[in-house]
Amino acid sequence: MTTLPNRTSSTVLAGMLAALLATVALAQTGVGGDDRPARVKPVKEVSVTDNSPVEDGAADQAERAARALGTATSEVWGMADGKRVRLHTLTNANGLVVKATDYGTIVTEVLVPDRKGRLADVVLGRATLADYVESNPYFGCTAGRCANRIAGGRFEIDGVEHRVATNNGPNHLHGGVKGFDKVVWDGRARMTPRGPTATFEYVSPAGEEGYPGTVRTIVNYTLTNDDELIVDMAATTDAKTPVNLAHHSYWNLAGHDGGSIAKHLLTIPASRYTPVDATMIPTGELASVEGTPLDFRKARSIASALEKLPGNGDDPGGVDHNFVLDRTPVDGRLWLSAVLEEPVSGRVMEVWSDQPGIQFYSGNFLDGIAGKSGASYRKHDGLCLETQAFPDSVNRQGKGGWPDVVLEPGSIYRHRMVHRFSTK
Repeated sequence: MTTLPNRTSSTVLAGMLAALLATVALAQTGVGGDDRPARVKPVKEVSVTDNSPVEDGAADQAERAARALGTATSEVWGMADGKRVRLHTLTNANGLVVKATDYGTIVTEVLVPDRKGRLADVVLGRATLADYVESNPYFGCTAGRCANRIAGGRFEIDGVEHRVATNNGPNHLHGGVKGFDKVVWDGRARMTPRGPTATFEYVSPAGEEGYPGTVRTIVNYTLTNDDELIVDMAATTDAKTPVNLAHHSYWNLAGHDGGSIAKHLLTIPASRYTPVDATMIPTGELASVEGTPLDFRKARSIASALEKLPGNGDDPGGVDHNFVLDRTPVDGRLWLSAVLEEPVSGRVMEVWSDQPGIQFYSGNFLDGIAGKSGASYRKHDGLCLETQAFPDSVNRQGKGGWPDVVLEPGSIYRHRMVHRFSTK
């Protein structure tokens, strides 16, 4: 977290909002050779719909330059909470497409090619905005204000207990009954020097879902011509509060309607994980993956783990665990967090991040929910790879090896996650 100088309250909030807006500039860098420490100067926007007068020939030149980066468009998709909701479409110069909506910042489609160049939509989702509002198991959203679980729906900050909703058995999950995934954000799509970008802003008032402090949040999606989907998240607060944001797409590199992900190959460079109790709350141990079904340090099929993690009673089985990443930074900032491969199509997705953990969830609770284009998503038809701080970290502040998730006034929460697509 970046700390800002002390100022008066109103000045601090204004300064923090400006700093958040500057975070958009982070999307100019990827995880390749140009991955340098973040710049904070604002991005110069390049509009592809600018109708202002131009000299003869300049319009054609501007259009060619814009096409070289891709396109960014928006359309009204419906209404939620009495607010207009838009769907934003980002297309890069290679034909990859990402669609995202103001509702929950949900990524509704990601179209990437297989080894023969054939495009497929590789994220699970629902058909319409109304469907998402009716029921959504966190498809494609930003989970927050505190992603993952908080034990007993309670935590203390400076000796004061705070209670939040218990919406997952006895525990709090992904921000509560109406977390960041179920609110309408202020979104816009535009062209930047890095590529088409959708930026979403939301102000979470103090007391929302039981959390202290007013939190201002920005989520930024950029689709680059290096075939990367960059997710940048940032937040500020006017009072101490836990902040742990996570991007929550369900992936199936065979296509969203491609059936089980069991034959996907997965690598997670993590020597340790956080064991959990019967309610999925970490025990506090940082245990070795050696000799467990959770050892993905070398690429292996997901089926090989699922076979050793069968269901039992109310437990559906499968993987839903946080991995403690072995952080080997690229230029001091990002590290490889996962590699997912679908052998038939040849699609590969690398995940890079600046976070200490990654939650691998194998879609254990998918129960036949209706998806896009008539698809029905069943158990293990999609998987999540969510870079984040460890679950229930707010209740383990100061414990060795556990991240600090309490955001303080004058500091900025930042989270970068990069999905790099390729084929083999």
